Amino acid sequence: MNLSLVIPLLNEAESLPELYTWIRRVMQENGYTYEILFVDDGSTDQSWEIISTLSEKDDSVKGIKFQRNFGKSQALHAGFAQAVGDVVITMDADLQDSPDEIPELYRMITQEHFDMVSGWKKKRYDSVISKNLPSKLFNWAARKTSGVHLNDFNCGLKAYRQEVIKNIEVSGEMHRYIPVLAKNEGFDKIGEKVVQHQARKYGTTKFGMSRFIYGFLDLITIWFLSKFGKRPMHLFGSLGVVTSIIGFLAACWIGANKLIKLYQNKPAILVTQDPWFYIALAMMIIGTQLFLAGFLGELILQTKSNTSRYKIAAYSGLNKR
Repeated sequence: MNLSLVIPLLNEAESLPELYTWIRRVMQENGYTYEILFVDDGSTDQSWEIISTLSEKDDSVKGIKFQRNFGKSQALHAGFAQAVGDVVITMDADLQDSPDEIPELYRMITQEHFDMVSGWKKKRYDSVISKNLPSKLFNWAARKTSGVHLNDFNCGLKAYRQEVIKNIEVSGEMHRYIPVLAKNEGFDKIGEKVVQHQARKYGTTKFGMSRFIYGFLDLITIWFLSKFGKRPMHLFGSLGVVTSIIGFLAACWIGANKLIKLYQNKPAILVTQDPWFYIALAMMIIGTQLFLAGFLGELILQTKSNTSRYKIAAYSGLNKR
């Protein structure tokens, strides 16, 4: 199969019929073999009914319905698990991503041999204050922190070789950083393509300003995971050892200083009356705790099990693969 289209959605009943027709036209014009995987992330409108209807009349349409809203990352994870196409393309269901971009994205993966290609909404039709400016700041910080030089990390329109989506773990709110996750797994041929951004035709955006706050917090998380995710002891253990040694040496100096003064018959306060003694003691305790945190992190990594982060209520047009 040439293409798998993974489309997460939440309350997009008005957009779905038009999006399906648009995608189907593009697929037929280019002669692709394809599947469309709609992942309903707990919609409360008629989205699932529409997906089920489309699936009944068209075998290329598949649907996954979550029991409740689990988030876009979890929706992508579920879609990636089911995708079988040689090239996997993700896009939003709100008609702001154009299916007409698909052929060029497919060509860049298959002919230019990119591992993944990310869309760049260079000209946006969103609010300048609430979306455009925060997005520019967010993308700048992501570039500086991750070393992946993309202009638009958060664009939903992306293309991947199948090997990429089968080897990355999209969890939490990490869908913003899939290029970074891919790079961390060794898929470093990452391209970018300017794509058309369309004004929202139906409904309202499902994301507010809070997504940028969460985005920056996730950026810190993914930086840590990329550096120390496999070896937490390297960070916590090192900090713990250094902190403990400084505290121990400080305590030794306090004790030695007291003995020297006593030897020289000079007045000296009790060690327990010296505030630096408690600072040194606190450093040793904190150092021990940091070391234990690294040790426990290593144990968790060795014993963790892969548990499901979402619950699927129904499938349409496919069986659990």
